[in-house]
Amino acid sequence: MQGSLMLDIGGTYLTAEDRQLLRQPQVCGVILFARNIEHPKQVRELCRTIRAVRSDLLIGVDQEGGRVQRLRQGFVQLPAMGLLQSALNPVQLAEDCGWLMAWEVLAMGIDFSFAPVLDVDHGRSSVIGLRSFGKDPTIIESLAGAFLKGMRAAGMPAVGKHFPGHGWVEADSHVAIPVDERSLAEIRRADLLPFKNLQHQLAGMMPAHVIYSQVDAAPAGFSKVWLQDILRNELNYQGVLFSDDLSMAGAQVAGNAAQRVLAALTAGCNVGLLCNDRAAAEQGLVALQNECVIPCSQLNVMYGQYIAQHDFQQHPRWQTARQALNALITNN
Repeated sequence: MQGSLMLDIGGTYLTAEDRQLLRQPQVCGVILFARNIEHPKQVRELCRTIRAVRSDLLIGVDQEGGRVQRLRQGFVQLPAMGLLQSALNPVQLAEDCGWLMAWEVLAMGIDFSFAPVLDVDHGRSSVIGLRSFGKDPTIIESLAGAFLKGMRAAGMPAVGKHFPGHGWVEADSHVAIPVDERSLAEIRRADLLPFKNLQHQLAGMMPAHVIYSQVDAAPAGFSKVWLQDILRNELNYQGVLFSDDLSMAGAQVAGNAAQRVLAALTAGCNVGLLCNDRAAAEQGLVALQNECVIPCSQLNVMYGQYIAQHDFQQHPRWQTARQALNALITNN
C-alpha cells in the first residue's frame, strides 16, 4: 500500500540519503525538476534507479509547455497553451500537444505530468497568464478537452490544476498568500466550470494555494469546504487530490511543514507534495509516521503506460505533431 507523501531529490542521480528516504512506506512518489534532468538517456536511468529502490513509487513532473517545462534538452519545446488559439486548427493542435507531451514523458519512465492548467486567464495573474488555455471557460474546455484526449491516447493520466481557479489573484502563491475576494457565485460562473465539466477526464486534481475569503478562511488546499463539501460532495469528484507544493509561501499559513502536511490530508488531499526543502520533507515524513495516516487506496490510477523504446521520436504521430507545432511557431 502506497504512502501519502511525494518528494523531490537534489540532483541527476540518487544519493544514499535519497534512497533511504524513498524506502519509507509513507512516501508514494517522486517529482522531478529541471535540476534532475540532463538528457533523455540520463532521465531514463534515473527513473530506472528510482524504481529499483521501490517499484511502486510514482514519478511525476511539470511538463505543461511554455515556461513550465522541465524536460528540455532532447525533447520538443512545447508552446504555452495560451498560444494555441492562434493556430489554424487549435483543437487538433491541442490534442497533438497533449499526445506529444505525454508520449515523450512516458518514454522516460515517468508516470504523469501535472497537467493541464485549467485556470481562467483573467489578465490579472502573471503566474498563470499564458499557462492558461484562454480567457473563456468554454474555449478552455474545448482546448483542454482535446489536450486530455491526446494524453489519454498516449497512455497518461491527467492532473488538472489549480482548483477552483488561480487566474483572478495577482499574487504568486510561490512567494505570497493570494486572496481572491470574489463570491462563490462569481467563481461558479467562470473559474469552476472547466474543473466541473472536465472532471471525468482527470485522474487527479491539484487545489490552489489561494484563500477564497468569501467561501473559507483557509486556502483551497487546506479547506474542507472546497475539497469535501464542493469538490467531493457537490461535484462528486472521485479522483486523487494532490496538494500543491507545501513548501510554497501560500501554504505557510497552515504552520510548519509537519502541520501543513497533516492539514492538507485532513482537509481532503490524498497526497502531500513537499519539495525543495529536505528538512521540511523529513518533518512531514515524521508527522505521517507518528500520526499513522491511512494512505490513499486509489493511487494506481496514476501509473502511466510506459513506452519501452529508445527511439520514441520516430513514431509517426510524433512526426506529425512536431510538424503541426512547427507551423504554429512559423505563423507566430
